[in-house]
Amino acid sequence: MGKLSLVKIMASVVVATALTFTGFVTSANAQDISGWQKAVNKKIAKKQSYPRAALRKELQGRAKVEINIDREGNIVAHTLTASTGHDLLDREVPKLMKRASPLPAPPSEVSDSQLTFVIPLAWVLE
Repeated sequence: MGKLSLVKIMASVVVATALTFTGFVTSANAQDISGWQKAVNKKIAKKQSYPRAALRKELQGRAKVEINIDREGNIVAHTLTASTGHDLLDREVPKLMKRASPLPAPPSEVSDSQLTFVIPLAWVLE
């Protein structure tokens, strides 16, 4: 097996388990929010991929992305707030946001029309 094949097998992508929410007030109970956070993480992790060119170059990196979603879970805006340090990986973020949208809709008890949160992403070779 060649080096690239081995790297592909051992490459992983990571979505941190904790989202950081900013600027929304809710009466939703913590269990509903926690379940929704897990569903959002699962969806993003499922859609995240490792760019082939980054694999070939064995690039790794961590990023933070601020995401704005509407009540239906559609990603209406996103901003890369912390770069991975590699253009190849940073260019994957908008593609990931497009693949992941719509995210699971927030609990009905969340009162804001749009929600903003920061999600940490990682591309790591193991």
